[in-house]
Amino acid sequence: MLVCLAMGILMVSCHRKKLLTKDEIISSPADMDQQVSDDIEQVLAYALENNGKIDDSINLQFSQVTDDFYAGNNYVNVWSHKEKWDPLADSLYNFIAQSRSYGLFPNDYHFQHLTTLKKRLDTDSASRTDATLWTRADLMLTDGFVHIMRDLKQGRFPQDSIELNKDSVLGNDFFADHLTQALTTGKLTASLDSLQPSLVGYQQLKDQLKTFLDSMDTRRYTYLQYAPKSSAIDDSMAFLQTIRQRLDEGHYINDSSKEPDSTVLKTAIKSYQKEKGLKVDGKVSLKLIKSLNDNDVERFKRIAITMDKYKILPDSMPVKYIWVNLPEFYMRVWDHDTVAILSKIVCGKPTTRSPQLNGTITNMVTYPTWTVPTSIIVKQYLPKLQKDPTYLSHLPGHIELHLVDKHGNAVDPTKVHWKKYTKGIPYQMVQGSGDDNALGVLKFNFNNKYAVYLHDTNERSLFNDSVRCLSHGCIRVQQWQQLAFYILTNDSLFVSKRPGGRVRYNIDSLENILARKEKKTIYMYSRLPLFIRYYTCKAGDDGKIIFYDDMYGEDKYIRDKYFSKE
Repeated sequence: MLVCLAMGILMVSCHRKKLLTKDEIISSPADMDQQVSDDIEQVLAYALENNGKIDDSINLQFSQVTDDFYAGNNYVNVWSHKEKWDPLADSLYNFIAQSRSYGLFPNDYHFQHLTTLKKRLDTDSASRTDATLWTRADLMLTDGFVHIMRDLKQGRFPQDSIELNKDSVLGNDFFADHLTQALTTGKLTASLDSLQPSLVGYQQLKDQLKTFLDSMDTRRYTYLQYAPKSSAIDDSMAFLQTIRQRLDEGHYINDSSKEPDSTVLKTAIKSYQKEKGLKVDGKVSLKLIKSLNDNDVERFKRIAITMDKYKILPDSMPVKYIWVNLPEFYMRVWDHDTVAILSKIVCGKPTTRSPQLNGTITNMVTYPTWTVPTSIIVKQYLPKLQKDPTYLSHLPGHIELHLVDKHGNAVDPTKVHWKKYTKGIPYQMVQGSGDDNALGVLKFNFNNKYAVYLHDTNERSLFNDSVRCLSHGCIRVQQWQQLAFYILTNDSLFVSKRPGGRVRYNIDSLENILARKEKKTIYMYSRLPLFIRYYTCKAGDDGKIIFYDDMYGEDKYIRDKYFSKE
């Protein structure tokens, strides 16, 4: 008896779970919906236990969300009825087909499978009687819709340490409610549009993406893997063969049937370099590899990455804030959707990157001292001091560095046994305040774990360079004085609105402090938000998207991890 009962339970369990592997021909369109509904329930039961698998080639990416949605609707099919597509199914299919205009990739949402399936169901009357096909279509459309919702709302890579979006975790009910609303109102595109950021930068980039796509060269070229942080180039035979393949794709090598020798390869490289305006030397370099990888398909990926980065910003930005875009080498102060200050910046080298972060300006320091970071001491100064303990007394230029202990007492460098230190020293190196200080005459402090700040500089000629990733990580601001005046004015406006508020510092007092070359910390009542970001493209004033060098290789990392197969 127990054996029979167990067998019965097993048979029921197996019956309620299945893969879509066999045709299910239904004789009457009136009976199709019930069969599809039964199949949806059974297939989802299998998918939940098998990583979303619904047949031998298709996996649902959001099987749990999809099951929750159907369970709330008694597993009724929603995209077709009685062997006919509902109008919203066509709308969703067309949206997926055109999803590149949203910075998305159609095949992430079952586009190839849906295209094949839709063609069969539209043109073959026999296929329209197969419940398996309609079940597969319903599940892929729902899963695709949920996937699009997630990507439009959150983006595709994990939320990071600078995440500020309040909707960083979306519950299953969010997707179910939104899908139900779209199905009920019939406003599918409007429903999806509402999920995107309303931020001006995002909307401008999306608008110009349409123009980019209209002229996009969709040819796919071999992608060359490289290490942006390294100056060394892999010259292995396999890597050179990959370069040869890429040059052949661009028709820089005439006879693709033969393995090119070094002379042929060098000639092809020179031909490419001349066409692209690069230094014509026939050598393999990081600049050459970056250029070979710079095609429209890869540029679209960078656009997609940047659009996703907007999705981890707050839903609405502060009324006033500082925006620093590292690859652009510019800082903007935004005030009520207007750029109040535009300034060139110098940011960190690829080996000493400026971090991405959120912060608030808490105070300004006039004629600051500079404490040399441990990383710079270890890399730059320690090796020289080990060879010559008097090195600090004859530094190049006007640099003066003083060695002090943890109590601030002066230490004689010639009496330190430098060779016993490898990872750091028990002292600080401090540069006194003055016009020659590396921080210039003013710095802007904000709390952060990286010990970086915005500041003036004693090397103002660097702002004339077009490529300005030259610092040890802090950000040098050309219009530091305008920024300081803006902060003080904003602080004064804030204080004046408070009962009995009294301004401690204004523009005149700051100018007097600077004139006296006085070191002073000026604290803010109203703290100005700061966003330091890494966006390698933006909307241009001429209607065309502007691209910047991926100097830190951060977009390359994201591309290789999340978009390499796109």
